[in-house]
Amino acid sequence: MPLLRLTDRGLYCEAGDFFVDPWGAVDRAVVTHAHGDHVAWGCGVYLTSAEGVPVLRARLSAEAVVAGLPYGERTSLDGVTVSLHPAGHILGSSQVRIERNGEVWVVSGDYKCDPDPTTTPFETVRCHTFVTESTFGLPIYRWPPQREVLADVKTWWRANQAAGKCSLLYGYALGKAQRLLAGLDPEIGPIFTHGAVERMTAVYRAAGVPLPPTAHAGTVDRRADWSRAIVLAPPSADGSVWTRRFGPQATAFASGWMLVRGARRRRSLDRGFPLSDHVDWPGLLAAVEATGAER
Repeated sequence: MPLLRLTDRGLYCEAGDFFVDPWGAVDRAVVTHAHGDHVAWGCGVYLTSAEGVPVLRARLSAEAVVAGLPYGERTSLDGVTVSLHPAGHILGSSQVRIERNGEVWVVSGDYKCDPDPTTTPFETVRCHTFVTESTFGLPIYRWPPQREVLADVKTWWRANQAAGKCSLLYGYALGKAQRLLAGLDPEIGPIFTHGAVERMTAVYRAAGVPLPPTAHAGTVDRRADWSRAIVLAPPSADGSVWTRRFGPQATAFASGWMLVRGARRRRSLDRGFPLSDHVDWPGLLAAVEATGAER
């Protein structure tokens, strides 16, 4: 019997009686990270990395039972050895190492190999079977150096200031927004956030991640001058009534999908910055090879 099998509720380890990132409520869930597509509400017990506990708690109800396991520390679930290892995706993200009778499987969750200052860097974990994500699993996806992308963001911000426009930068509220924030220079101008971004940024600050000061845009007088400001917001805010308060504005989205020009055109954005929290094609191939996995 394989250590993991795919069921209608996700990846299930029958020997240990637990699911990895289940698609619905289960008794015992091992969670790689706190993004909504990896977390199911209503599970009996959640196990995630110790670093990821406050992030997961911020996404779940107060009644949720969340246990934390330090990176690299092993625990036994019904005789199956489980440990969590850094995935480099967002704060607290993990790969799940599962071992029984000398056989080792690793479930990567979402990951990236390039380090950034907001999360623990990806760790290669040797295994027999590697279950990997492949969000950008095509040869066209090759990320430019992140320092160049972040430099482009700051150049764009300055150009918008010169044109008297607010810089409205979209990025996912958990992970991407904080990575962008870590790369911004508050000397250029004031940095504001959407409420969803501000809430998750507070979790990062509490975890000791160094980030420049921000202010919640919703607390500022709508008549304020936004022309020097940059505002970080989730993609769902694009085109909403909330954005009208900023007056003349330039819009951009930070995502790996922005590497494809058509994706930017479809969203009617002024700019797209190809900054991803997922591994690109060369990184995916290198990560798979480094595990030594037989399959």
